[in-house]
Amino acid sequence: MHGAFADGSSWTEVIAALQRKGYHVTAVQNPLTSLEDDVSATRRVLARQSGDVILVGHSYAGAVVTEAGNADNVKGIVYLSALVPDSGESVSDLLMRLKAPMDGLKPDNEGFIWLDDPAAYRDVMAGDVPEAHVRILAATQVPISVSAFTGKVSHAAWHDKPTWYLVTEEDHALKVPVQRTLAKQIGAHMTTVKSSHMSLVSHPAVVANLIDRAAKDAQH
Repeated sequence: MHGAFADGSSWTEVIAALQRKGYHVTAVQNPLTSLEDDVSATRRVLARQSGDVILVGHSYAGAVVTEAGNADNVKGIVYLSALVPDSGESVSDLLMRLKAPMDGLKPDNEGFIWLDDPAAYRDVMAGDVPEAHVRILAATQVPISVSAFTGKVSHAAWHDKPTWYLVTEEDHALKVPVQRTLAKQIGAHMTTVKSSHMSLVSHPAVVANLIDRAAKDAQH
């Protein structure tokens, strides 16, 4: 599941790799208008699945899968350089608790935050992605409403479900110590990769293999 400044197409290579392994994959298209709206979009997808599910969230979508992951058919959650609130906590609350404010992101007149300058996108999100692909990512992004950061998780699914966390060690969007702290706080199986924030684009095989491992481990 994509986070802020992205859409489902950012998962293309990961989806292809998982399909080659025989998995049924669905990319949730988050409207990014509020946490509630994004969770609703996820629940619609979960309701269409015929078997057990591994829910995967990147970046802001960590909050979405933390709430939506309470569904009975979700057997595990994979977090990719993701924000992971606790029960009763919003993304804004989490960032304050971790002393990791989001600097320099100003909403437009309708309350949406964009990262549509390709140079800024590359600096923040995708330093190891080819420039031509960065321009595509910037063009296909979905802006995020500031209200998405204030929606609170009712019950954090990671208290009850097994979790995996991929720490991206060359990340300029979410600091590495913050990622490591989150992974440890939720008791996740932690893996690292030398990647920008967009590991799903720059290291799709690593991401697909982690999801594959989570799916297999969650069966035991």
